[in-house]
Amino acid sequence: MKLTDTFVKRKQGNGKVQKHSDGGGLFLYITPEGKKSWRLAYRYLGKQKLLVVGPYPSISLKDARDRRAEAKRLLVDNVDPSSAKQAAKVAAADAAKSSFEIVCREWIENYSNKWAPSTAANATWLMEKYIIPSIGKRPIKSITAPELLVVLRKVESRAVETAHRLRTLCGRVFRYAIATGRGERDVAADLLGALMPHKDGHFATITDPKAYGKLLYDIEVYNRSGILVHSALKLMPYVFVRSNELLRAEWTEFDFDEAEWRIPASRMKMRRMHIVPLARQPMAILRELREFSGDRQYLFPCKWKTSPFIHNRSLIFTLRAIGYDKTQMSIHGFRAAAATMLNEQGYNRDWIERQLAHAERNSIRAAYNYAEYLPERRKMMQKWADYISKLKKEAASAATEKPEPIAVIQGHGPFGWATIPRKEAASSPTAPV
Repeated sequence: MKLTDTFVKRKQGNGKVQKHSDGGGLFLYITPEGKKSWRLAYRYLGKQKLLVVGPYPSISLKDARDRRAEAKRLLVDNVDPSSAKQAAKVAAADAAKSSFEIVCREWIENYSNKWAPSTAANATWLMEKYIIPSIGKRPIKSITAPELLVVLRKVESRAVETAHRLRTLCGRVFRYAIATGRGERDVAADLLGALMPHKDGHFATITDPKAYGKLLYDIEVYNRSGILVHSALKLMPYVFVRSNELLRAEWTEFDFDEAEWRIPASRMKMRRMHIVPLARQPMAILRELREFSGDRQYLFPCKWKTSPFIHNRSLIFTLRAIGYDKTQMSIHGFRAAAATMLNEQGYNRDWIERQLAHAERNSIRAAYNYAEYLPERRKMMQKWADYISKLKKEAASAATEKPEPIAVIQGHGPFGWATIPRKEAASSPTAPV
């Protein structure tokens, strides 16, 4: 007699092992305590065997019958159902070990020591925010290009450049999976051209001397950002390093006697130590800042626990608050401005490139050239500091000059009554005489 759902549901433990057959070798097994499970008795190669189908009620009576039918089909093909179940279990475990998330985190862990800390943090943040929540649990081998495209499209609708960055990162993860035997193809490569194109624009910068001087003056007089952000923005034009190199600066890196800042290789984009000669003007800013944060590890410590130093966004927000939008000036623009104006003034290109810490084509030479042209760069940096200080002073003088008073009278202009400068009023046919 076959079992029914009602019978299975109501049957309780009675202190003894119970077995209730449904036919075809399938039976309901009940422990003395009342726990229920499905089991299948069968013969394989002449031997009696037992397959534990699974627990009830997770597996219903109908599900148990379906699994019995599947086991019978395997037996017809001379496959042992117990061995097939064990193989599926092993495959599932392997798939779990080869999920996109696991491969991605392994790739970041193995290669992030070759990146700048900010690069590693940004890559991790992007993958954790956009990719891992969507396909992180999937076996990396089973992910298709259309599936990845759906995820990237959602990002593309908000930020095209970020979507392209994610496609690149995903491609590196897929290639790492192939190299480690857990993937078969780079499906991110199949999406080349599938996303909206994005323009690689230059960082906004100001290179006109008069306008640059006004920028420096505007930074100088802005007093709503706090001493840390204010000092960082005032230092940037004099040292023109990358923002992350400045904001992560530690007091132990500065030699006040030699007027030098030695940035360790671990923080440099090109992974080699960089010497920044310090002119008198940035030294004055540093001495003032030392009174505020000299007892801390970092020049620009952050009061929030999320980061030990202030974030680059603080500089950007302040620059915007001063009145410079993203089409006019960027934080990276201080490097571009220095490079442009120093080249225009005829300084040796090698001195400028070394001061910008750009890549050296000869990798062997690059390991030893952090002090190259140091005497020349020291002179150049002082002359640069004097030059931009002069520009800032001229901007300050222009800002404080009082314009000549203009005599005005009330008159009736073409759009109604208005205050009209006397010079314009003299030629206005509608102005009172």
